Amino acid sequence: MTPTRKKRLMMVLMVAVGVGIATGIFLTAFKDNMMYFKSPSEVSQQNYPVNRSFRLGGMVKESSMRRIPDSLKVQFEVTDFAASVLVEYEGILPDLFREGQGVVTIGKMQNDQLFVAEEVLAKHDENYMPPEAAAALEAAKPKYKNTNKESN
Repeated sequence: MTPTRKKRLMMVLMVAVGVGIATGIFLTAFKDNMMYFKSPSEVSQQNYPVNRSFRLGGMVKESSMRRIPDSLKVQFEVTDFAASVLVEYEGILPDLFREGQGVVTIGKMQNDQLFVAEEVLAKHDENYMPPEAAAALEAAKPKYKNTNKESN
């Protein structure tokens, strides 16, 4: 092999190693910043990332909101009409937050029963709902209708 070919081969190998390292760094950073969306049904089946933040979305269950006295803490339930998850949030809720409306919360599960939210997002338009939340509610509707018929 001539010296010129050796130089080219070394250059190609160095470029390939550099691209490999850059791809590895990109994939690691992407994995760390990825945030999952889960519905209350998935959370009740314990299908959620452990010790990582994720988004929980659905509807605020009617008559479920409780304010903790002498604090900014509030507890409410998020439901997809098939299952509900108790959410605790400390802070000022968005103006459009209310029972019976769509909500997306960001936080972690403290235990199997309680989701501690770091951020609460209320829908800003009566016709808008995040696509993931709409899909989760649509998937839960047939199950909810079947359980209502059986209980009647």
